[in-house]
Amino acid sequence: MPKFVRQEFEDYLKCGLLEHGFLRVKCDNCCHEHLVAFSCKRRGFCPSCGARRMVESAAHLVDHVFPEAPVRQWVLTFPFPLRFLFANDPNALSAVLTVVHRAISTFVVRHSGFTVSSGARTGAVTLIQRFGSALNLNVHLHMLFLDGAYRLSNNRLTFHRTRRPTCENLDSLLVTLSRRIVRALERRGLLIADPEHCCLDLEPGSSLDHLQAASINARRLHSATSLASPKP
Repeated sequence: MPKFVRQEFEDYLKCGLLEHGFLRVKCDNCCHEHLVAFSCKRRGFCPSCGARRMVESAAHLVDHVFPEAPVRQWVLTFPFPLRFLFANDPNALSAVLTVVHRAISTFVVRHSGFTVSSGARTGAVTLIQRFGSALNLNVHLHMLFLDGAYRLSNNRLTFHRTRRPTCENLDSLLVTLSRRIVRALERRGLLIADPEHCCLDLEPGSSLDHLQAASINARRLHSATSLASPKP
């Protein structure tokens, strides 16, 4: 088991227990004291710290990030091989996220009645989720885009609501995203394009890769299952 996974569980088992550290809080008026145990502050497994981080993140976005404007959620999933790639290569995921953000931003601006060259801009926050509803490995993107664009006119920013996308609009955008994602991965030497199909160009991995592949494909591996290390 990877070290970071063991560390996650070990920290969770210490979360909220006084014997693993605490703060002593004292009231200046009545001198009453209270012990506050340290939390693990992890976000992968602990339900208490994870829920607190989720609530704090949502409050931060509402209070300090998003303006008073409509927001639309865009969700982008990937084919199984790309989920495996992005789970192991955060740089590849970052490159693809840049491509996706640019394409959807252009789509929103144009459907607001402007072009990017006119200076109109939209905004977005992306949350990368690494699991599916069955807690399987499933790297996908949840993107919160302003449902329109801001444009500077007479030294004043004005928000222009975008038109509701049709099925034809979304189909066209999906084709654009697929084409640009393939090109981005080709430039990084991670994808071999073929007229019939595309395939990933990856080196043989570790036993952890086998576990990740099983999780992506919704296959369960019992603890008694032995995975051989890849040949050098």
